[in-house]
Amino acid sequence: MHLNADFSKRVVLDTNQLPWEESPMKGVYRRKLDRIGDEVARATSLVKYDPDSYFSSHTHDGGEEFLVLEGTFSDEHGDYPAGTYVRNPIGSSHTPFTKDGCVIFVKLQQFEPKDTHQFTRNTTTETFLPGTVPGLTVLPLHNFEGESCALVRWAPNTVFNAHKHWGGEEILVLEGTFSDEFGDYPKGSWIRSPHMSLHTPFTKEGCLIYVKTGHLPSL
Repeated sequence: MHLNADFSKRVVLDTNQLPWEESPMKGVYRRKLDRIGDEVARATSLVKYDPDSYFSSHTHDGGEEFLVLEGTFSDEHGDYPAGTYVRNPIGSSHTPFTKDGCVIFVKLQQFEPKDTHQFTRNTTTETFLPGTVPGLTVLPLHNFEGESCALVRWAPNTVFNAHKHWGGEEILVLEGTFSDEFGDYPKGSWIRSPHMSLHTPFTKEGCLIYVKTGHLPSL
């Protein structure tokens, strides 16, 4: 399967309008955002677990990064409530499950081989740092050889400078409405912008976004 696999093109999806597709495991569903491959794939997805559901034990051949959006995700290593960010590098393994149900945003097979730092962060208990413009605060999550991942909180009526995305940019809107000169993106919007794309982002009502940069091919 090739879904939104051309990284030279801008993609905007309202994930709330996408169907939940069944996975191989009962009670586990996916909204596919981009994908190269079949069941084992380089993939970006939203994954929903019904209460008392689980996924079979598996190894991350290309690594796994996820952010818990709703509920509590669990595995044999611990419980991860909403707001938890987890990185599981290449070669790590686990058996996921949930007691009460959950939704996660997950990226698979997108790790650099030398990026071996495995960690868990509860972002709800951490302090956001001042951003580069008034009204912007940032919680850095991970940086590795030009790839950067963070949560960014925008106060109402914040405007950021026009800028280009070296290595691309990917955004998932977690709260509020994010905007730029191309449109408005409410909660649940997923935007992937290619290498060297340009925009001037802002927000009227305020928002919280997950943002990842420097990870897309420089075609």
